[in-house]
Amino acid sequence: MPIATVNPANGETLKTYDALGAEEVERRLATADAAFRTYRTTSFAERARLMRRAADLLEEDARDTARVMTTEMGKPIKQARAEVAKCAKAMRWYADHAEELLADEEAPEPEARDSGASRVLVRYRPLGPVLAVMPWNFPLWQVIRFAAPALMAGNVGLLKHASNVPQTALCLEELFHRAGFPEGCFQTLLIGSGEVEGILRDERVKAATLTGSEPAGRAVASVAGDEVKKTVLELGGSDPYVVMPSADLDRAAKTAVTARVQNTGQSCIAAKRFIVHTDVFDAFAERFTAGMKALKVGDPLDEDTDVGPLSSEQGRDGLAELVDEAVESGATVLCGGERPDRPGWYYPPTVLTDVTPAMRIHREETFGPVATLYRAADLDEAVAIANDSPFGLSSNVWTRDEADIDRFVRDLEAGGVYVNGMTASHPAFPFGGVKRSGYGRELSGHGIREFCNITTVWHGA
Repeated sequence: MPIATVNPANGETLKTYDALGAEEVERRLATADAAFRTYRTTSFAERARLMRRAADLLEEDARDTARVMTTEMGKPIKQARAEVAKCAKAMRWYADHAEELLADEEAPEPEARDSGASRVLVRYRPLGPVLAVMPWNFPLWQVIRFAAPALMAGNVGLLKHASNVPQTALCLEELFHRAGFPEGCFQTLLIGSGEVEGILRDERVKAATLTGSEPAGRAVASVAGDEVKKTVLELGGSDPYVVMPSADLDRAAKTAVTARVQNTGQSCIAAKRFIVHTDVFDAFAERFTAGMKALKVGDPLDEDTDVGPLSSEQGRDGLAELVDEAVESGATVLCGGERPDRPGWYYPPTVLTDVTPAMRIHREETFGPVATLYRAADLDEAVAIANDSPFGLSSNVWTRDEADIDRFVRDLEAGGVYVNGMTASHPAFPFGGVKRSGYGRELSGHGIREFCNITTVWHGA
């Protein structure tokens, strides 16, 4: 794939970039290695000062940065500005909390004495240069939620961003440079995916994090495993959205629309499979379908647009193929389902029902504004349908019955259960999945410790 900005609203190539040559990649690896040797000794106060300055600069540049994201991958402009604000919030949260999250942990005196020590503590030390392989769908947020904790922990970052968002990748490198981080603390590598293995195998790179597709995660995890290097993977999702009879149907249906089409449906944590108890199925389907039909599809730079183009022609065609195959196999279209005759890689908000396990759309992630509706006879069937997926990123449950809530929290196979609301990431709470959605956690104290050497310090009596 070429490294280029191609506007998905019209297919126009705006900028192209040459991949870095071997000499420049080597220079950047050496720079990262040298930077870590000194940056790791900086104080939390100094790191926090730099991180807050970066957050200030990001907010100052919010309009321009949002426009770059929208032009590169089609995100509706209002959502792009919200992404910038979310990133600044996360940067400040880690600036405020990193020292506390990574403070030395003193072992209780009885346990220390039992080990023959006068004192035992646990210290969190940085690992070194961390390679981040990041996707295009949240081109700023996905990087910041790695970079903010990694840099606050004393690590340095090497970013291999998706090839269709090079301007955003370069903006991020420039942001940390302008904020005053030492040279080499955060660098963007404009390289193709074929170069990732060589960088990950380099002894100076100590760990890797990847957000992206399952095949990409398998490839990175395989190489890292061969090199015995730590990885965190956040892969695909096909999140269930369960609606039970006691739910507030109006709220559940309205939130469901947002949960499905945020970022034009191109989100790993977007609700994709809507599992509705038979007693309220028809009422929910009517409300939800009406909400999907009412969305405005159009130019992502238009302030009134709800749903923009998909990021690529390949993505749009793959989504359309999933829908077409499902319809041919007996699925019913409640709205949408046909490619519009217009420039750009658009696909309409679509709702399907009568989906069966034999259909590809039942097993594969729908990365776009397509929802599948399932009817469940009772709670047990709702749980069974929700768990009948290779993914387990997050989940949504709508019920006012405490017994229902306890069952869903106990039995849903997912990294998160959101009750009477939609899944959203927040810097204070851990984020990640199970099954083929990956492993490890981002955000919160769990996320900042993923790339730390958790060191036991034992003092003799």
